[in-house]
Amino acid sequence: MSSLSKAEKEITIEEILSKARTYIDDEEQIQVIEKAYQFAKQKHDGQFRKSGEPYIYHPMHVALILISVYADYETISAGLLHDVLEDCDCDQEEMKEAFGPNITKLVQGVTKLSKIHFSTENEYLIDYYKKIIVGMSEDVRVIIIKLADRLHNMRTLWAIPEDRQKVKAHEALEILAPIAHHLGIHKIKSELEDLSLRYLKPDVFYDIAEKLNKTKLERDKAVYDMQIDVSNLLTEHHIPHEIKGRAKSIYSIYNKLDKGKKFSDIYDLLGLRILVDTEQECYLALGLIHSKFRPLPKRFKDYIAMPKPNMYQSLHTTVFGIDGYLFEIQIRTYDMDEVAENGIASHWAYKENGGSKVAATLQSTTEQKLQFFKSIIDLSHDKMSSEDFVNSVKDEVLNNNIYCFTPKGDVIELPLGATPLDFAYKIHTKVGETTVGAIVNNNIVPLDYELKDNDIVKINTNKNSKPSKEWINMVKSTATRNKIKAFFTKNDREIYIERGKYALEKDLRKRKISYGEFFTNDNEKTICDTLKMDDMDEVYLSIGNGKVTSNGVINIIYKTEEAYTPKNIKVTSKSKDVDIIVNGIDRIKVNLANCCNPVFGDSIVGYITKGNGITVHRMNCHNLEMLEDRTVEVLWNTNVDKRYLTCLLVYMNDNDNHMLDMIQTVSTMNVSVDGIKIVDKEERAIYELSCYVTGLEQLEKLIVAIEKNSFVEKAERAFR
Repeated sequence: MSSLSKAEKEITIEEILSKARTYIDDEEQIQVIEKAYQFAKQKHDGQFRKSGEPYIYHPMHVALILISVYADYETISAGLLHDVLEDCDCDQEEMKEAFGPNITKLVQGVTKLSKIHFSTENEYLIDYYKKIIVGMSEDVRVIIIKLADRLHNMRTLWAIPEDRQKVKAHEALEILAPIAHHLGIHKIKSELEDLSLRYLKPDVFYDIAEKLNKTKLERDKAVYDMQIDVSNLLTEHHIPHEIKGRAKSIYSIYNKLDKGKKFSDIYDLLGLRILVDTEQECYLALGLIHSKFRPLPKRFKDYIAMPKPNMYQSLHTTVFGIDGYLFEIQIRTYDMDEVAENGIASHWAYKENGGSKVAATLQSTTEQKLQFFKSIIDLSHDKMSSEDFVNSVKDEVLNNNIYCFTPKGDVIELPLGATPLDFAYKIHTKVGETTVGAIVNNNIVPLDYELKDNDIVKINTNKNSKPSKEWINMVKSTATRNKIKAFFTKNDREIYIERGKYALEKDLRKRKISYGEFFTNDNEKTICDTLKMDDMDEVYLSIGNGKVTSNGVINIIYKTEEAYTPKNIKVTSKSKDVDIIVNGIDRIKVNLANCCNPVFGDSIVGYITKGNGITVHRMNCHNLEMLEDRTVEVLWNTNVDKRYLTCLLVYMNDNDNHMLDMIQTVSTMNVSVDGIKIVDKEERAIYELSCYVTGLEQLEKLIVAIEKNSFVEKAERAFR
């Protein structure tokens, strides 16, 4: 293969400009490309690549790759300049002055991507995808330049050590080739895959190449004969056309062999691509071919009526051709072929030059066709863990997707296994939140129905309806799951904010501090700065969920009230038999409240009872609101090593008996069960679980472990 040759042919700026002129008519734009070359050549002067060639050859080859996919002049110029900011004595201001903000922004985007050491290990993969988003959110052309950059590096991969070759090849195969596929840039995708296989599995690569060479003469003759037959057929019916033999890529053959097929069974090694002028002629040509050559059942696909999200349009059919050989035939217009080979990179060329028959369509549907990028950007906006984010990108964006339709014919891209709820939330969050039912292909289906390719989905909504927590286990998309969780988190947040505000105002009344005196702009800023919070709502939230105390917040402003601040508690004893420390008191009877069962690590407050010492409550215990004004601040004794009784309510998804499953889950967490009983068993069972834990940390891990069971809807601490 020429792409693997160690001696790449020398190229000149004249060759680059000549090829650019084949589709860029504006001479001023051509001059910008030439200026970018001269600028890059000067900046890279004296630099050499590991392959031994002058460094400027690399950006020149990148520019040629970009021209081959009909990129616009700004993209080509940025391709020539893409390493200047990173590797040369040049800053952004100098580049902006020479080439303006657009080209500079493209180069900056590529520079950001280049600074990360790509890897397919999780922690690096996370950063990699986030860097992709930085580039994409501003301009998708950054990614196209990066793909061209990597493709040329793959062509010269022989120049680096073997262990690094495999790392780079793996990155290209796992990360960059799928992105090229979603952009519809077949040329780059196919070559990246072949080159990756060449370095990852050289024995397999050369074995396939050798088998292809052995059968080449036989295949070439069959393709030639078939080409003549089909051409004569179309000419007889006055359909102007061009026919090309289509080579199957080595990597695509490897994929089929890897799935258990024999080399002799790969029937689409023989292929023809027929190019015609109009969409109507595509269907006429298909009919004529099927009238003469028997089609293979279930191998016809119409991507013209239903284009792929990356803009790909074509008719695909497999027929029994000359001498009984199976031929895979693709039929498309010249414009469709342009897009199929070059993807959205060619969009800017169309946009600037007009004239193309698909220019208007491309411009009007660009937003829809860039759904891949919107998907990743949407994922980045959702609050999710880094691991969830990576899994979402790999599973839902880069891997197998299905394509369903709204009743109006709009295409919605979803992960394999998606349900009507995923579909509803993909249309709009509000549609998802008000969903009450779904109709698929004119049949009513449950909300957990698994959608299939080409399903037509209608979502029924009711503006008064709200999500159910059961939905979390019914959806496939992580983004959808997080939107549902966010709905409930928002509701809980509002409750906690109200609770925190009430608690703070109550303690201000206790200490006879007026609201007007306390809630000044300066005081609120001091409180937020001290607690490192954005606003007072966040402060109220933290009080409401027990992370800080209302008196602790007041003491930020009124530091003289020492009795209220935990750090000023005078500890006179820290014996191991006292788990609660009370301000200035050595020995006093202390009880843990049965209504809220505080455990070590909870935010707590003491209540002075009449004749029964101090009862300790969790800070967010609802009973505190009804108690008289006799609270005292208390602390956990960190020297104590004991277990605390706590109570959980566990809500099931069904009313089956899961008592044994629950006990098994708890026992794996090194938690002692005190008791378990069913408190409700109508539609769904609710269990009350009493157990002993070492503290809040172990309790939170226990709740997570319980909620991982498929039969559990949620688990929460109980208040009595």
